[in-house]
Amino acid sequence: MNRVTTKGQKVGYIRVSTIEQNTESQKAVLENLGMDKVFEEKLSGKNTDRPQLQAMLDYVREGDTVYVKDLSRLARNTKDLLDIVEYLDKKGVGLFSIKENIDTSTNFGKLMITFLAAIYEFERANLLERQRDGIAVAKKLGKYKGRKKVPKPNNFKEVYKKWLNREIKSNAAIRELNISEYAFYKFVREENANG
Repeated sequence: MNRVTTKGQKVGYIRVSTIEQNTESQKAVLENLGMDKVFEEKLSGKNTDRPQLQAMLDYVREGDTVYVKDLSRLARNTKDLLDIVEYLDKKGVGLFSIKENIDTSTNFGKLMITFLAAIYEFERANLLERQRDGIAVAKKLGKYKGRKKVPKPNNFKEVYKKWLNREIKSNAAIRELNISEYAFYKFVREENANG
């Protein structure tokens, strides 16, 4: 499964779309392949404006190979995926997608990247269209409520202050407030906006 011809470093890239999702399954897969360095972030893949993706692209050198669990971790649309692959190729860096077993250092791998990228984009467009249709029907029937609003805990300001002063870490603050990671950072953004 893993490339045996790697001359340089094995560099992993892990991404999930939201703060609430966890990266453990991707970490486990990459750890089994013995990464030299791993870049990880919790951001949407809708574009390439992601700090850890950019850091990884800057970091890699000729002879390195970038490993991802699957291509959708790297990009959500054909253009972005092909731009990333082309950029890596120009730097002399390979890309290995574990799930699809694709190695861009081979001609067949380059061909498969193009096919798979087009399929991912097609599937995502269909999924979003089905979601929109489902929401429209639910709204028409009066059944669509949207995301349930989480009330800000009464002790938020107190816990937020401790977190801000680095007295506690974010996971401890989240536990103390008994809210999700997403809700915690949403309230943090609101506090920052209010100054």
